[in-house]
Amino acid sequence: MPTEAPGCPRCSAALFKRHCKYVCPQHGVVYDCADTFWLS
Repeated sequence: MPTEAPGCPRCSAALFKRHCKYVCPQHGVVYDCADTFWLS
């Protein structure tokens, strides 16, 4: 069951998943595998 990538907390842009990181095209890495607070 695929999970939807979170949006950027700064600009709401769709994030790209890169290995263990989520990357915003405007702001760079905004989440990585150590950031579990955004998972629900």
